[in-house]
Amino acid sequence: MARSGRKLPAINSSSMADIAFLLLVFFLVTTTIATDKGLTLTLPPKADPNEPPPDITKNQRNIFKILVNSSDRILVEDEPLTDVTELRSMVKEFILNFGKADQDAQDLYNTLPQSLKALSQQSESSSDFPKEAVVSFKADRGTSYDIYIAILDELQGAFYEIYGERIGLTADEFRGLDRKKPAENEKYKKARDGFPMNISIAEPTKIGGN
Repeated sequence: MARSGRKLPAINSSSMADIAFLLLVFFLVTTTIATDKGLTLTLPPKADPNEPPPDITKNQRNIFKILVNSSDRILVEDEPLTDVTELRSMVKEFILNFGKADQDAQDLYNTLPQSLKALSQQSESSSDFPKEAVVSFKADRGTSYDIYIAILDELQGAFYEIYGERIGLTADEFRGLDRKKPAENEKYKKARDGFPMNISIAEPTKIGGN
């Protein structure tokens, strides 16, 4: 029997490489890649080893000390603290203290709304006034990231609540101000005037604590 000279039908695959390339380009263009932004902190410049360390003249009552060990145990002003969320109100109370009754302190106090004046104190054992208040935060190298971030969030949150309340906003609304807009930038500067965010984050050390 004679063989047929007819060729069997076949799929033309010559353009498959082009199609795969186009699909790859499509997914690269349309896919959103998530990126971790981390913490937005401004670090101090590296100290010059040839320069002697500066003299620290800050009065101890103007420093609010927070210490965390490798077991995530917290000491606030040398007293143990179990609930991290209590830090926010403690920091606000420290910042809003006017222990030094001079004219600068009085002028700053007069700029506060009544709600913040109600939180203010005049304890001579606490900070002189907001410009002098420093919150010192030091962790151990074994401190967990969760507790570190939780504490930092409470510290910054205390300042944001004060800033927002000074201009009639919530903390989130204050943080959402667009500084590129003149009107909102003016609100931002008015809220922070006299209340610098003095949070000192010391380099972690091996404290231990087991």
